[in-house]
Amino acid sequence: MTSKTPIEVLPRAANLSRRGFVGGLSAGILGAVATEAAGAETLADVPDRAPGADLSAHSERSRFVKIDRIPEATPGKRNVDPGDAINSKTPHQKLVGNITPTDLHYERSHSGVPDIDPAQHRLLVHGMVQKPLVFSLEDLKRMPSVTRIVFIECTGNGWENWKKADPDLTVQNTHGLVSTNEWTGVPLKFLIDLVSKDKGSNWMLAEGGDGAGVDRSIPLTDEILNEAFVAYGQNGEPLRPAHGFPMRLVMPGFEGNLNIKWLRRLKFGNAPWMTRWETARYTQLLANGEARQFQLRMETNSVITQPSGTMQIQPGYNRISGLAWSGHGKIAKVEISTDGARTWKQAQLAQPVLSKAQVRFQMDWDWDGKPTRIVSRSTDEQGNTQPDRQTFIAAMGTNALFHYNAQQTWSIDDAGRVRNVLA
Repeated sequence: MTSKTPIEVLPRAANLSRRGFVGGLSAGILGAVATEAAGAETLADVPDRAPGADLSAHSERSRFVKIDRIPEATPGKRNVDPGDAINSKTPHQKLVGNITPTDLHYERSHSGVPDIDPAQHRLLVHGMVQKPLVFSLEDLKRMPSVTRIVFIECTGNGWENWKKADPDLTVQNTHGLVSTNEWTGVPLKFLIDLVSKDKGSNWMLAEGGDGAGVDRSIPLTDEILNEAFVAYGQNGEPLRPAHGFPMRLVMPGFEGNLNIKWLRRLKFGNAPWMTRWETARYTQLLANGEARQFQLRMETNSVITQPSGTMQIQPGYNRISGLAWSGHGKIAKVEISTDGARTWKQAQLAQPVLSKAQVRFQMDWDWDGKPTRIVSRSTDEQGNTQPDRQTFIAAMGTNALFHYNAQQTWSIDDAGRVRNVLA
C-alpha cells in the first residue's frame, strides 16, 4: 500500500486545484507533510472510539489544554498574587487566528471588578446638550446597533522593554496587553442625536462605575464621532464583568483607558476636564524634557508569537507567525527578517484584514541551525511603519512608559533557544 499525502487525497473541484491550495507554501512544508504522511497507513495505534461526556450548560476547554493569563503588578513584577495585580496578560504564544477568546482578553483595572446589577445600572448623558437623558441597559438594547471586530490595547503594552530586555520573557510578558474581540453596541452618534448635543461642544467626559472613578476627556473628532460606540455585547454574549459589564465605551484604535468600562456617564463640554487620569497618570515625559498629554491613538505595531521568547526550535522547516495591528486603520503589509533586520521578506496576511483589528501573519522559514535574530515590522494603509528600537528611543527617550511600539526582536542561539533581546 502506498501512502498518500493529505494534499493528494483532497477532492478535486473546479475551484480547488492542488496548485491553488498550496500556493505560497514552500517545498519545506510540503516535504514535512509528505514525511509525516508516509507512516500514516493505519489507525491501529489510535485509541478506539467510545461514548463521551454528557452535554452541559456550557463548553469547557479540553483537559489537555492549559492556557491562562498572567497577573502582573508593574514592569518586572509578574505572577503576583491576584490581589496585588493591576493587569492580567493574554497568552498570545498559545493562541491562533485573529480573535482573542473572551476569557483570555487582557484585563486592566484600577480598583478591581465591580459587581453591577444591570437592572439598576444607568447611563447619564448630559452637559452641553438640549435634552439630558438617562438610559438603562434595556434602553440601549432597543436601539440600532453596530457589531465590529477591533483591538483594545493598554498603553503599557510593551513596557517591559523600555530600558532593558529580560531574556527570559515570553510574548505574553512583552505584548500581552492587547486583544481583539467582536463588540456590539449603540453608535455614539445615535446617542448624541437623542440628547441634541450643542454645536459648541467638542469634548466628552466618559466616566466609569468602578471604585477608582476612572474618567477621561475625549475630543469629538469626526473619526471618533463616526466610530465610537457604547457596547453591551462581546463575542456574541453580554460583556464579561472584567471587560465592563453591563456597558462600556469602545473607541476603535485609541488608548485602552479611553474605552471606559462600567460606563455610567457621558458629559459634553467645550474643553478637556483635565482629570488626574490625563495629568498625573497618562502623561509622558519625552526625550526633550517636554510632557505629552492626550497621546490617544495606538500606533502601528506587530510581534512574532511563534517562535517567541523561551521557546525552542529545531533546524529545518519552521513556520513564523504573529500578530499586527494599527490604530490608524488596516494593516497593509508585514515584513519579517530572519537575519537581524539586514534583509526583509513580506509575510502572508490571514483574511479578512480589518480596520483597527489584529491580523495574523505567517511565513515559511528554513532555519540553518546558526544563531540569528528574527523580527517583524508592520505598515498600515496610511503608510505608517513600525519603527526600529533605535528610531523609537531617539524620539521618545527612556523616561516614558506608555505607547511602546518598537520592533520586537527574538534571538535564537545554536541550540534553538529563543530569547527576548533589544536590537
